[in-house]
Amino acid sequence: MKKLHLSIVTPERIVYEDEVDSVTVMTDMGEVTVLPDHIPLVANLRAGELTLRKDGAVQYLVASTGFLEVRPGNKLVVLADTAERAEELELEKIEEARERARQLLLEKRHVDDVAFADAAAILERELARHRVAMKRRKYRDVGKVSS
Repeated sequence: MKKLHLSIVTPERIVYEDEVDSVTVMTDMGEVTVLPDHIPLVANLRAGELTLRKDGAVQYLVASTGFLEVRPGNKLVVLADTAERAEELELEKIEEARERARQLLLEKRHVDDVAFADAAAILERELARHRVAMKRRKYRDVGKVSS
């Protein structure tokens, strides 16, 4: 069965690099799932969850803004400002950051459009991180119950 060679890269590091069956990401065009033999594509990433499927297993990551490029030869590159694996996320710190982002959004709503947009982007990123952290916690807790 064909695979995709996936690379998720930030300015600081390579977050993920491996062969996968599919990748689902949030773009400005909406949610996109990339499978082997996908047509070439370049899209803007939105802050959100990345769902990787490999050999029947599902893995979750979260990324902020950036770009997605589907290249010929089943190559997929995600260039993100930030990206994290679910296991790297700490729920308590994310909840604190989310609250700080909400406060910043309230402060900037009457300042100017650029400041408000920046604050909204920070909040969107923290909400995406929170969703992935909660999903990881849910699946981890379910695993404990069934063990």
